Amino acid sequence: MTRPAARPVVPEPLDTDRLVLEPLRLAHAEEMAAVLADPALHAFIGGAPDDLDALRARYARMLAGSPEPGVSWCNWVVRVRADDRLAGTVQATVTPGPGPGELTADVAWVVGTPWQGRGIAAEAARALTGWLLGHPEVMSVSAHIHPEHAASAGVARAAGLAPTAERQAGEVKWRLVREP
Repeated sequence: MTRPAARPVVPEPLDTDRLVLEPLRLAHAEEMAAVLADPALHAFIGGAPDDLDALRARYARMLAGSPEPGVSWCNWVVRVRADDRLAGTVQATVTPGPGPGELTADVAWVVGTPWQGRGIAAEAARALTGWLLGHPEVMSVSAHIHPEHAASAGVARAAGLAPTAERQAGEVKWRLVREP
């Protein structure tokens, strides 16, 4: 028997007290290339910052959507209202869950070095998690965090996630499960 497909999850603008989470557009690449340029942002995830052309190409792939049926890629840039500047990104990969019509979401965030330590990532992650759980089909939200990345663990905790005993590629899986 085939499981009924859940409806696709499509990013929409999200507002918080200090932030606007704007659905990703290709036009964001130029400003985001500067936001994400610090190699220190890759200390726990590896790799190096993308140059503008590589970031544009990555954003184009993200905007094209997942090639996997039933998987939604939801990506936002984080804009700080006070200075009308981009400061980072949040994202969710929403996949079919264990039950019929159920979904699970895996989230991630990054905030540029000049904006760190201001609670921006936590505020954006709370908005993202709340928005995801506003979809009745989304049964859980997870994040994978390097065990030594205390700042990211703090963001996950602020968004309501808790560490689990699960590990993937050396990272701790944090999870928030919808209350029945």
